[in-house]
Amino acid sequence: MKYLIVGLGNIGDEYANTRHNIGFQTLDALAKASNVVFKDTKRAFRTEIKYKGRTLVLIKPTTYMNLSGKAVNYWLQKEKIPLENLFVVTDDIALPYGKIRIRAKGSDAGHNGLKNINEVLTTTGYARLRFGIGNEFERGQQVDFVLGEWDEQERKLLPERIEHCISAIKDFSVIGIQRTMNHYNNK
Repeated sequence: MKYLIVGLGNIGDEYANTRHNIGFQTLDALAKASNVVFKDTKRAFRTEIKYKGRTLVLIKPTTYMNLSGKAVNYWLQKEKIPLENLFVVTDDIALPYGKIRIRAKGSDAGHNGLKNINEVLTTTGYARLRFGIGNEFERGQQVDFVLGEWDEQERKLLPERIEHCISAIKDFSVIGIQRTMNHYNNK
């Protein structure tokens, strides 16, 4: 059983610790905990881990956020992974900081990375984990907030919240999307 786990973000040091890169940060933590490293490959940084008899192919698209669909589609095809085994990790300003919401499908909710994935795959029928980054910004300051770095309080809580996401990713591969949603969405 193979799964494609996609962490959304932007490449480059200037984006490394930004709220928009929580997908990259989550997969980096999962890779580190599993003692594997990402390699720069076609359209993504890629690695894989084994978990309870499953192979989790982890990718961080190098196409930048707004063209994430190209990388997702390429790796789904290359690894011959069915759509129901795709799990995308992304940020969400509609959720309070640190809250996660897992869905089996859904709209892009204005998120450009998800929007491009929906367009390229021509479906919204794939699982995603949205990580709440909050919406503590003034009118017209959304881009600066999303592309801004975590504040001190957020940074303190981030490792524990990322661990929560990693548990959800692993559970998705073992117990499926419905049970994973039931377990994590109200915590």
